[in-house]
Amino acid sequence: MKVAFISGTSIVNSDLFASWAVRSIVTPYGEVTYKTKGDHVLINRHGYGFPLPPHSINYRANIRALADLGYTDIVSLNSVGSLKPELSPGTLVSCADYVGLQQGPQTFYDHELKGGAPRIANNLIPLIREKLSPEFTIHPDKVYVQMRGPRFETKAEIRIIKSWGDVVGMTAAHEADLCSELGLRYNSLAIIDNYANGLEGTEIDFGKFKDLVKENQAKVNRLFARLLEVLG
Repeated sequence: MKVAFISGTSIVNSDLFASWAVRSIVTPYGEVTYKTKGDHVLINRHGYGFPLPPHSINYRANIRALADLGYTDIVSLNSVGSLKPELSPGTLVSCADYVGLQQGPQTFYDHELKGGAPRIANNLIPLIREKLSPEFTIHPDKVYVQMRGPRFETKAEIRIIKSWGDVVGMTAAHEADLCSELGLRYNSLAIIDNYANGLEGTEIDFGKFKDLVKENQAKVNRLFARLLEVLG
């Protein structure tokens, strides 16, 4: 099955893709480096050099590259914070909708209105959930709240947005917007690496966040291995 993957720092820390060929493609929005093997390509949204923070990611180049490479089915893995006590760190979710009110959307059409309604297609999620069960439980139909970044949200901000959705992040809404404009089918997977700042009495900073991501690395490695089996 011809499927493209978008992920983040978790793939840099994994040796699962060490043997994949490294290539690049030039788009009207910049050059994109990607890895490829068989029918699959993999983009690290943060880049393969010095990792770009969320507000500096070249979203348009990344999504345009996947379209130019001939991919229409995109599976994205995002790191998120939980806005719900029952969604604890280590939980896997799939988001079916999103909120992106804090910032203007990414678009390919700066001078005209195009693209239709934004959406998350999730056309592959039923298959993925079925085939990965019972090893992995993926909680579907969650709502992703995107915040500006690159800093984490304040406790006051979390108190406001926790009624808006289930998880909080900084990247997926931009990717979903752009995929919708180009007619690409965006599929959402997300791993909860932390409770949002102040939720369940927690406090979050980048040091603690990196430690939590490391704790989930083995699960991410296994998840990607199984995804490649299911979608191979």
